Amino acid sequence: MNRRNFLKDTAVLTSASLLPASVWSLAKNDRLRTAHIGVGNMGGEDLRDISSHELVDVVALCDVDSNLLAKAHKLHPSAKTFSDYRKMLEELGDGIDAVIVSTPDHTHAPASMKAMEMGKAVYCQKPLTHHVTEARAMRKLAEEKNLVTQMGIQVHSFYDYKLATLLIQSGIIGKVKTVRAWSPKNWGYDGPVPEGSDPVPDTLDWNLWLGTSAQRDYKEKVYHPGNWRKLMDYGCGTLGDMGVHIFDTPYNALALDVPKTIKNKCRKPNGFGFPENNIVTYQFPGTQYTTEKFKWVWYDGEGAPKKHKELRLPDKEALPDQGAMFIGEKGRLLLPHFMQLPKLIVKGKYQNIDAEIAAVEQSSGLGKPIRNYSSEGPKHYHQFVDACLGKDTCSAPFSYASRLTETILLGVIAGRFPNKTLHWDNEKARFAEEEANQFLDAPYRDF
Repeated sequence: MNRRNFLKDTAVLTSASLLPASVWSLAKNDRLRTAHIGVGNMGGEDLRDISSHELVDVVALCDVDSNLLAKAHKLHPSAKTFSDYRKMLEELGDGIDAVIVSTPDHTHAPASMKAMEMGKAVYCQKPLTHHVTEARAMRKLAEEKNLVTQMGIQVHSFYDYKLATLLIQSGIIGKVKTVRAWSPKNWGYDGPVPEGSDPVPDTLDWNLWLGTSAQRDYKEKVYHPGNWRKLMDYGCGTLGDMGVHIFDTPYNALALDVPKTIKNKCRKPNGFGFPENNIVTYQFPGTQYTTEKFKWVWYDGEGAPKKHKELRLPDKEALPDQGAMFIGEKGRLLLPHFMQLPKLIVKGKYQNIDAEIAAVEQSSGLGKPIRNYSSEGPKHYHQFVDACLGKDTCSAPFSYASRLTETILLGVIAGRFPNKTLHWDNEKARFAEEEANQFLDAPYRDF
């Protein structure tokens, strides 16, 4: 893929406007024909939940690992199988309506862009892209072609997150001045760069796994199948994994755009793996739901979050393992991750909000919480399928997902400049600090 053409005219695309999801419809068919790129691990979950919709026909499966591909094919024996997504898309062409991209982060944009260039609806796992320029390019193409798109942040469609959004927007804690969010997961690597190489397994096409990323020798248990999130060439660290999920509700509830400044407190970069512990501070332009000066602080890695008075819970209760705290003018709202009700804290004490929840449920049609992931999980996927069939609209289209992803990726880039404040120009899509702009994208390897 020619990167120059891929990114042409996208560098200065503004991210200020949020367009509604398109209502592009495949109603000419009464069923949706899907092709799946990446069918192991999360890709297997995506395949299961997309195909659980009664109007979906899985027509193609693609994976660079033949073991994973064979396992998926047993579940969908009528689907054609491929190791190269380019060949799959070119061969099947009009026989596909929608493409599901569930690969490591560095392949999200190349695969999604090729599918969208062919006019296909796309469901892409989070984070939307590996680079900022890719996020803007994907948004631009999706809007130009008026395609149905959805980013894979399943909890976006869960009761508790929608409830928290509505409560914040109702003014339950007044205007929000700070959000503190955290995850103790460690998708970082502070060790040395692995030396030497190992034989590539017969079941893995290493060239296709690398895709557009730089050539690198294979090392067993370092890249595939499970550790790529830790590494700069392929993943986006903990911020790009759990951060997307935990950022999503506050980002949506507060109607945020991309930040003005970003600072990451972490160890010095080693050029290979992400830092194991990060404290990222963002300053955002104010919105109708925030104070004029609004700050967001993200903590990850072992021991996260660091102690702070704004994170103290009543009766010295321990914080949930992962979550977010909204700090407002009239109190605080704690949103655990996940499938737990938000909790209101005023003057150091929990407050009963049953009446507020009932009012929101009634006015919004939200309904009651369902504490069953197996039944809740498919909702986000089925919304995408229904949107493709002209029966619904997507709640996390690329017009939204690209801005959320850009925000996440700016924090990832800040990790290359520890303790330095970076200044982001949204209109120009560039940092004031020229040395940081080299990390907005990377060359694409021909493969």
